[in-house]
Amino acid sequence: MGEPLRIGLVGAGRISGAYLDTLEHLDRIRLTAVTDLDTRRAGTAAARIPGAEVVGSAAELVARADVDAVLNLTVPAMHAEVALAALAAGKHVYGEKPLAATREEADAVVAAARAAGLRVGCAPDTVLGTGTQTARKAVDDGLIGTPVAATAFMTTAGHERWHPDPEFYYRPGGGPLLDMGPYYLSALVHLLGPVVRVTGAASRPRHERLIGSGPRAGARFPVEVDTHVTGVLEHAGGALTTLVMSFDIQAARLPRIEVHGTEGSLSVPDPNGFEGPVELHRPGGEWETLPVSAGRSGAGRGTGLADLAEALADGRPHRASAELSRHVLDVMLTLLDSAHRGSALPVASSCARPEAVCLR
Repeated sequence: MGEPLRIGLVGAGRISGAYLDTLEHLDRIRLTAVTDLDTRRAGTAAARIPGAEVVGSAAELVARADVDAVLNLTVPAMHAEVALAALAAGKHVYGEKPLAATREEADAVVAAARAAGLRVGCAPDTVLGTGTQTARKAVDDGLIGTPVAATAFMTTAGHERWHPDPEFYYRPGGGPLLDMGPYYLSALVHLLGPVVRVTGAASRPRHERLIGSGPRAGARFPVEVDTHVTGVLEHAGGALTTLVMSFDIQAARLPRIEVHGTEGSLSVPDPNGFEGPVELHRPGGEWETLPVSAGRSGAGRGTGLADLAEALADGRPHRASAELSRHVLDVMLTLLDSAHRGSALPVASSCARPEAVCLR
């Protein structure tokens, strides 16, 4: 199997715990260094992995000889800056979503990686689990005939209810679409292929929010992005997806994702998770749960990084790629552009459907 890929972690905030839960059990990954603006948080993260050291800064971490790849878990506004620094230092990068806050930043990251012959991966990797992959296999096997339409709904009253420092969700690079949209859109690309045109509408009902938990509970902060986004996505294969992403809905009974075809319908589990039942309905029948037939069993955050390490060793493309993430970002930003302009817009970018994941 060769030597494990040595990882330097930048950003030891809330999401890092989920990654560390996975990294502890991956043979091809070894965490060697951690840095965070809060040295206490960095120390807590490093203590979970034997041999991992606390580093004083991101600049110091990317320069270390015992770091082959940087795991970038900073806030969205910092994603491109950290990724570019890592690539300039000759390191591969795997980061949290979105790939960057703007198309220009994303293009700079992709161009730098290509020029240096390095890999860039990006969350979400939930699509590599058994939930989305079993649904994809059902589509690819023709169980619903030709895909005609899909629906994708993410509705919540807002992250400030539970997150003690929620401001970044409401600044440029955040909002329900850029925060949660990558899970849904990445799953939809796996299921139906890239998006070629979008029509959108968006609103910002409240210009101020209230922190609901933690030591700063009761503090108010401004809202700088749209918090309810809806639209129609036209996929290259002809299917149409109706999308709703909202931080303004108190309660709902909407499905996460459904895919409808000429011969049946699929209910797809939450794309923010790795597993869950996939249900099939065919004419004249009842909803039936399909057996798990594809994807990584027991996967967790960091599975995409493991796939990148395996892809490096095997000489194949990795699945949670910068190209997919760049397309997803472009779809989201074009949807917002469409909402603000009041007209349908073409999506300039495209990508290949990532390779399916066999059951393992």
